[in-house]
Amino acid sequence: MSLLLMLAKAIDKISSILGKIAAWTVLAAALISAGNAFIRYGLDISSNGWLEIQWYLFAATVMLGAPVVLNLNEHVRVDILYGRLKGKGQVYVDMFGIVFFLLPVMGVLAWLSWPLFMKMYLTKEMSGNAGGLIRWPAMLMLPVGFGMMFIQGISELIKRIAYLAGKFEMAFHYEKPLQ
Repeated sequence: MSLLLMLAKAIDKISSILGKIAAWTVLAAALISAGNAFIRYGLDISSNGWLEIQWYLFAATVMLGAPVVLNLNEHVRVDILYGRLKGKGQVYVDMFGIVFFLLPVMGVLAWLSWPLFMKMYLTKEMSGNAGGLIRWPAMLMLPVGFGMMFIQGISELIKRIAYLAGKFEMAFHYEKPLQ
């Protein structure tokens, strides 16, 4: 179990690093958006490349940030049952969701998105827009993000099994959504 917990800790560290990169992509997208608006409306100059890089950064924000959100236990969940449970009940619901939903879906999506990325990479596919960018960097975010969500799911499963075995401490801080 200690080797698996070390693996989970390493996965969590990678997710944390990717989360920091995702945070910087938010800043970069905001700066590019402000600069693009100034250039477009202030100087009457424009390029679709500036819009596309914002989309690429948004893809990086979502796909690289999602694993750290799962790690921090701040992800979206259906709280009809979960919010009423305490301790081990929440752990069992989490494990069920990880095994029967998260891992299969993320595995399939990573598997299916890889050939799309490879096709774009090998053909050097470009955006159809004037001044557009190559598309493979944005497409790369799909297999990387889905793959990291799958791997983070493995980490979460390991930690919950260790918790049930009394080998790992977890804090369950569930807050019911305000709406």
